[in-house]
Amino acid sequence: MRTNTGLWWLLTVFSAVVAALYIGWNLIAHWPAEAAANPGADNWTIFTNSIEWVGSVALVFLAFMAALIAFYIGKVHKAQGGELPEDTLTADIDDGDPELGEFSPWSWWPIVLAASAGVAILGLAVGVWMFPIGVAIFLVAIVGWVYEYYRGYFAR
Repeated sequence: MRTNTGLWWLLTVFSAVVAALYIGWNLIAHWPAEAAANPGADNWTIFTNSIEWVGSVALVFLAFMAALIAFYIGKVHKAQGGELPEDTLTADIDDGDPELGEFSPWSWWPIVLAASAGVAILGLAVGVWMFPIGVAIFLVAIVGWVYEYYRGYFAR
């Protein structure tokens, strides 16, 4: 976990440096052309017209998001009070393999939930009339009409 935190902080620094270089390069490349094209403009107008905003904002937000993840992972590492089995050299495979619970191998429930999410998102992208169909499929799945834990091979 400590290594993951370090890698995310490294990505934060890298993204911030690349964002600064990208913004500086845009200013160097486009400032003379903007100043020549707008001879009466003030420096702020020339500055805002010289920057390529989409890439600049994306790189700055990448740095912020990497810092957010690094901060979160660092807090989780500090709160758990110890190293994960993946981080210790003397750990066994069983140390990182906890019991996850009981799952129904023949259930259609996850497939129907995924289909409902797919239809709902497709409805938002293609036509709003499909969104209620996705919600209806979700309600059918969440109520349990397709959750077949008690039927078939594993009936009790």
